[in-house]
Amino acid sequence: MSRIGKKPIGIPDKVEVKVNGNVVEVKGPKGLLTYTFRKEVKIEKADKAINVTPADQTTGARALWGLSRTLLGNMVTGVTTGFVKTLEFNGVGYKAAVSGTTLTLNLGYSHPIDYKLPKGIEAKVIKNTIEFHGSDKELVGFVAAQVRSFREPEPYKGKGLKYIDEKIIRKAGKTGAKK
Repeated sequence: MSRIGKKPIGIPDKVEVKVNGNVVEVKGPKGLLTYTFRKEVKIEKADKAINVTPADQTTGARALWGLSRTLLGNMVTGVTTGFVKTLEFNGVGYKAAVSGTTLTLNLGYSHPIDYKLPKGIEAKVIKNTIEFHGSDKELVGFVAAQVRSFREPEPYKGKGLKYIDEKIIRKAGKTGAKK
C-alpha cells in the first residue's frame, strides 16, 4: 500500500479543481495547470479534498498511485505558492541580465547566450544568482537544468553555473616537481 497515495490533498480556499475523468484542471492565484493522468488511477474530488486511488490491484496501478498523488499535490502547491529554483554563477566576467522574456548570459564564451524563457516562467537576477519562478514544478526544474547546462561547474576552480544548494567536490590541480 502506498503511504503517500493514501493521504488526501487539501484544497485551499482560493483554488478551484475540476475533475473530468482522468483530466484534472487546477486554477489558483498563480495560474492554471492541466494534467491528464493515466487510466490506472482514479481521481475523486470530495468537499475540500482530492483522493487518488488505484483502479485495480495490479502492480502498474499501485506503482502509479503515489506518483499521481504527488503530481496532483504539486499542481495545487504550484497554483497557490509557486516554485523557485536558484542558480549561482561564479567566474571572472560572468554576468546575467533579464529583459522581458529573454535571459542573456555572459559565461566566458566569445558570444553572449540569449535564452528565451518559456511561458509561465519568470527569471530574476540578483548579484550572482538567477532565480526561476513558476507554478509548474517540472517546467521550473527543466529551465534551471537547461540554463545550468550552458556552463556546468568545473571541479578545479569552481567556475560555472550551479544550484544554490549544490556542493562542488573540488580537485587538486597539478602539483609540479618539488625539490
